[in-house]
Amino acid sequence: MDLLEIIIHRRSIRKYTGQPVDDALIEKLIQAGMYAPSAVNKQPWHFVIFRDRDTRKKITEIHKNAWMLKDASVGILVCWDETLQHDTGYGPVDCAAATQNILLAAHASGLGGVWIGVYPREDRINNVHKIFQLPKAVQPFSLIALGYPDEMKTLPERFNPSRIHFEKW
Repeated sequence: MDLLEIIIHRRSIRKYTGQPVDDALIEKLIQAGMYAPSAVNKQPWHFVIFRDRDTRKKITEIHKNAWMLKDASVGILVCWDETLQHDTGYGPVDCAAATQNILLAAHASGLGGVWIGVYPREDRINNVHKIFQLPKAVQPFSLIALGYPDEMKTLPERFNPSRIHFEKW
């Protein structure tokens, strides 16, 4: 698949086979995340890789939309360090780019994944902060559930020329 096909065909996968995902592959996905653009190239991100069943269960108890983590082979928490971001507000933007890079790399590698939002919901931020015992300056942005896909999704039509404007609105 070429890059454009990977971007267009990536879907949010929430059902997994249970087959373990190799550490070397996870490292490649994190590498893809670290090559995302960031404001002034500050790269404020940190990544917490978790496989522990109890951790995944705790997350599903505090985040109703994270239920797919219970069957995922691995999860990744994407965070930003407030002391490393370019300026207030840039950490989440940088982490969004890193999250998308990880999801695209996962799809290109034959994995399924889904972006589970944490930021900007205060309750989610606080609960995830506690579960992972994050330092005070490190803020959780997203969770990514990953595994070998046990579902196929159809490709919806999302291209909408009416949303394109040239020069002015």
